[in-house]
Amino acid sequence: MVQDGPLDIARLRRGDKPAWDAFVARFAGIIHAAVAGVLQRTGRDLNEASDLAQDVFVRLCKDDYRLLGQYDPARASPATWLTVVARSVALDAVRRRRAPSVTLDDAPEAAIAVAAIEPTRLRIPAGLLSPRQELILTMLYDRDMDPTEIGATLGIDPQTVRSMHHKALTRLRGHFAPPGGDV
Repeated sequence: MVQDGPLDIARLRRGDKPAWDAFVARFAGIIHAAVAGVLQRTGRDLNEASDLAQDVFVRLCKDDYRLLGQYDPARASPATWLTVVARSVALDAVRRRRAPSVTLDDAPEAAIAVAAIEPTRLRIPAGLLSPRQELILTMLYDRDMDPTEIGATLGIDPQTVRSMHHKALTRLRGHFAPPGGDV
């Protein structure tokens, strides 16, 4: 006969064999049903349910019973809490097994090859940017200078360079944005 009543978490966390045997006898069916439900809803083989139910118990014991220690009887009954844990373990397993992972070393070269793209020079319409904004963009992108170097060259504060760069990019985004769309 399976006992009802509160869980003695302290005994379970100590690894007390009679407490564990009673715990497993009491909740194995609930855990198995929760795992099987996830497998059924995701179209997985129900033969995995026993292994996943065992994984639930392993997860409860892992890291010095950390997960088991998180059970709070004020928030849920043991059956409800274990059902949530079991479903989480089953969903994690389904997600892990959903797509086989392939390392880059194992992937065929053609699958990961990237075609070389030559950058095209953007044509900025005349009058869209101020002469100073155009100069700052030229110094930043064509001459590969940083804002401190540009500030020293032009005799302005580097923060002013950053501000003008930001305003120029905002204006360019607004001009080149697709009609009615966001950039």
